[in-house]
Amino acid sequence: MVQRIVIVGGGAAGWMTAAALASSRQGRWSVTLVESEEIGIIGVGEATFPSIRAFNERIGIDEAEFLHATHGSYKLGIEFRDWHSIGDRYFHTFGNFGSLLGPYMLWGQYRRAADASLGELGEQCLPTAMAMQGRFVVPDEDGGAPYKYAYHFDAMLYAAFLREWSMRRGARRIEGRIVEVLRREDGDVERLRLADGHEVEGDLFIDCSGFASLLLGRALKEPFVDFSHWLPVDGAWACPCERVGEALTPYTRATALEGGWAWRIPLQSRTGHGHVFSSRYIDPDAARAQLMAQLDGKPLAEPRLLRFSTGHRERFWVRNVVALGLSSGFLEPLESTSIFLIQTNLAHLMTLLEAKAPIDEAAIDAFNARGTREFRRIRDFILLHYCLTARRDSALWRDMATMELPDTLAYKIELWRHHGVLHQQQDEGFDETSWLAIHAGMRHWPQRTDPVLEELPLDHARDILRQRREAIARAVAPLPPHHAYLARLMNLAQGAGRSTR
Repeated sequence: MVQRIVIVGGGAAGWMTAAALASSRQGRWSVTLVESEEIGIIGVGEATFPSIRAFNERIGIDEAEFLHATHGSYKLGIEFRDWHSIGDRYFHTFGNFGSLLGPYMLWGQYRRAADASLGELGEQCLPTAMAMQGRFVVPDEDGGAPYKYAYHFDAMLYAAFLREWSMRRGARRIEGRIVEVLRREDGDVERLRLADGHEVEGDLFIDCSGFASLLLGRALKEPFVDFSHWLPVDGAWACPCERVGEALTPYTRATALEGGWAWRIPLQSRTGHGHVFSSRYIDPDAARAQLMAQLDGKPLAEPRLLRFSTGHRERFWVRNVVALGLSSGFLEPLESTSIFLIQTNLAHLMTLLEAKAPIDEAAIDAFNARGTREFRRIRDFILLHYCLTARRDSALWRDMATMELPDTLAYKIELWRHHGVLHQQQDEGFDETSWLAIHAGMRHWPQRTDPVLEELPLDHARDILRQRREAIARAVAPLPPHHAYLARLMNLAQGAGRSTR
């Protein structure tokens, strides 16, 4: 039975793990986290996926307190600029486009109507309309039109917030740099030796050491499965800048560039900017210059260069070591999946630990198989953004448009192109609505119309679409601007904080 759990590394991965374990342990295990201030954390990922809300809620974090502590803002989706062609844009929404079946299938009738007066498909989706007008309210989940949302936040502040939260609930932190990993004769990790000579013993070790992968990669030498053939980006420049103006957009922006793409992530205190690029297609210094040209405010720090490989370890759980976060693998941040991957693997680990039963090889094999499938599914979804491009203005885009795709993605594209089917596979990170948003945004429609759609008279279909668009516009018009809604929430959070002191 697992009684002593040791987490190697802090950051979002380490402290999310500590928070989950500390909130669930009920005396069953001790939680010790080892991190070194000398090494620091990556702390770039500031945009998230809607599942982060479930994690925060599960461990009991108040949303207003969390947003206040992390300088956070709300996220309704991602705006993509210049991906299909230069000057083009579309929105990946966290909402929905109505039924995906039958004659009332909204996107199918929209495509069939082909009427410019109906506007973009996104105007048929409430959160997309909200985002484009810079408005936000938390959805009424007991009625009305529920929709998903996520957050933007400072990842380093999130880690600090979770550190304090976890330690109040019994997690122990040890400051120290690991210099040796000591193993038993059977191959399990027995203890960690720190630079000051202190040793930390455990039954289960969770590797959250980032790209270094101190336990799984270095000590256990678990091989790396390289995705760079399909996802060639291998570097990122990151630079925060001052916020400009009062408006605060409730969405992330991703702008395609010559050798990669640039992100823009609005926080309360600043705006995060970065340029993810492939050194095969652009010199890092040129990529840096392109980033600086994207800034919409005064830079608050010198740009920081990160280097990485896309892919994952062959196995995520080996012997008594489980890797979470960057130590297990990395997929470029286009769809904000780094924290999502931490969360899903952590949730599966917690299920096994909370079962109060011995964890056998079959359970570990299932854990590894699920993690592998999830990485592949997200790889395919990210690649979809690239391979459908009509751009031919640089080598990167020409190569991405003509590359041989993974069989799993090629099959899904074929089903959509010929039959209009949004095929979902096991352990998908993104649902049919997300796949539809990218296909529609990249102007990739089925080659034939479903005959079922023609059961609804065309004039009737246009009336339905027009009425829906107008109803959404009426619903969005009185909503508060995102910055105003957030300011009121922060005032409430500050007031609650004062009242408890």
